[in-house]
Amino acid sequence: MLPESASNLIATSSSLLIDLDDEIGLVAFDISPSAEVHSDPRFERALEPGVREARLLSDTPWVRSLSRLEMSVTTEGWKFPAPPMDYTPAPRLPSDAPAARNEVKLPTLPDKDAPVKARIRPKPTVDTVLFKDRLLYLLQPPLDGLFDSRQLKVPFEPFPYQLEGIVFLMPRHGALLADEMGLGKTAQAILALRLLFHQGQIRSGLVVCPKPLMHNWSRELKMWAPDIPFEMFDGDADQRRTMWLVSNCPLKLVNYETLTRDADLATDKRVFFDVVVLDEAQRIKNKESKTAQVARELNRTRSWALTGTPIENHPDDLVNIFAFVDPGRIPPDTPPKRLPGYTSDCILRRTKDVVQSDMPPKILRDLEVELTSAQRAAYVRAETEGVVHLNELGDTISVQHVFQLVMRLKQICNFDPLTGESAKQEQLLTDMEEVADSGRKAIVFSQWVEPLQVLAAALEPYGALQFHGKIPQAVRPSILDRFRTDPDCHVLLMSYGTGSVGLNLQFANYVFLFDRWWNPAVEDQAINRAHRIGQRQPVTVTRFLAGETIEQRIASILEAKRKVFNDLLAQADKPAALGLSEDEIFGLFDINVRPRHKSLETENKG
Repeated sequence: MLPESASNLIATSSSLLIDLDDEIGLVAFDISPSAEVHSDPRFERALEPGVREARLLSDTPWVRSLSRLEMSVTTEGWKFPAPPMDYTPAPRLPSDAPAARNEVKLPTLPDKDAPVKARIRPKPTVDTVLFKDRLLYLLQPPLDGLFDSRQLKVPFEPFPYQLEGIVFLMPRHGALLADEMGLGKTAQAILALRLLFHQGQIRSGLVVCPKPLMHNWSRELKMWAPDIPFEMFDGDADQRRTMWLVSNCPLKLVNYETLTRDADLATDKRVFFDVVVLDEAQRIKNKESKTAQVARELNRTRSWALTGTPIENHPDDLVNIFAFVDPGRIPPDTPPKRLPGYTSDCILRRTKDVVQSDMPPKILRDLEVELTSAQRAAYVRAETEGVVHLNELGDTISVQHVFQLVMRLKQICNFDPLTGESAKQEQLLTDMEEVADSGRKAIVFSQWVEPLQVLAAALEPYGALQFHGKIPQAVRPSILDRFRTDPDCHVLLMSYGTGSVGLNLQFANYVFLFDRWWNPAVEDQAINRAHRIGQRQPVTVTRFLAGETIEQRIASILEAKRKVFNDLLAQADKPAALGLSEDEIFGLFDINVRPRHKSLETENKG
């Protein structure tokens, strides 16, 4: 039930609605939709697609015109040889086709098309097995093109065989470049290092060489790699310590003596090299030597060795060098005849007669001289007394006792100990007169310093200079420079130990071996100081030999050893040893006794 107030409100509202309806009324509206269509004249025209050229690669925004190019054409005339007036065509063979009526046969022209130059490219090693690594070598540009286009400045374009040596070194982490002396192993190694530095494959390198060759390496680096900074180890211990541990110079140069002295620093774990190059690597042929041990302990990625005599006395020389080049490549106790199977991919050796056919010849002249009467008397007396003494030693005799007698007799063959007479010196003075008259230069080698000092006084009229172990290291480069430039200096007196390796003396045309060395490889090294790249004249090598003496017996052994050395490097059948056996050493004299404990084999000195 609603309250009364609410009922009154509803009644009032109803009466109001009734009144409003009566006054206003209701009006009806039609709200149905209607549509009209109007046409637009813009859509009545047919559609015409428009095409506009886009500026793509044909008109790229980074290409600018160089204005109009004027084409110029030049012509050059070539003169071809005309047939001689008295030329008669050769009779035509019956099998030839009949000649045309106006056919004219001309003689063969002297000029021929130049042969296509073979391109030299880096090649993968046999150990490269991944496809991407082998493909990398195939994509490398030809090496000879780098020097043809002068992208790398060099004093002169390397020879093709030198480019092959560079290609051999670059891809190998272990390599032995064993070219014959005088073919430019130093230049090949420097150019290979330079290219690897430019390619970013290496960032640090160490070159180890004999002390006398430090100056030569410095000169060659400035010539072949002027854009590669290098420093030489010098100074006191503190300075060298800084160079080993602090210096960031990309290439460092050290001699074997300093390397051995600084063994603790050189083998420190903080010292690491991307490549280590050993020049004259025969210095590590003795596996137990301190030098060989330090070289093997150097922290490195690549190991390169350079030597013209990888085998001096025994095949173990090569095995010990490979202990640095590629440790573990040669299994222990490998027979010599199987060495090439393990090392062939890591060794490259060329000789002058193969790669330098146009090089001036090397003329060997074995000159036998007759001892003077004083020399002959001293020689016979010394040999007789020496053999008697050796036989008296009985089974206590040793190889060293025999060597002492050999050295004594060889010295008498050079000079008589009492009178100073020398048949070799008389012959040398005669030959030097001819050398000086022709304006040439000569090098004289001896095993000892004393004969060189005596010869220096006798050869003073020819501007004799001395270069041996008693000459201070600091003045040696100036001596070589004077010998090279002074026209009055016709002869340089050198010892085998000081002048047999690394020096470039190709301006000399005569070499005299005043006495013979024990090892033929050392003799060849001495000879090749003059007979090397850059030599333009024939080199005459005179090997003095005292007749009916110990020198003749030694010479026959040297020739046999030289043949064995060549056979081994040529991978022919190889003997078990190259050194002189005790039987060969004792066989030099009429000795009836032998040592109590005979060793199987004794290596030569040198």
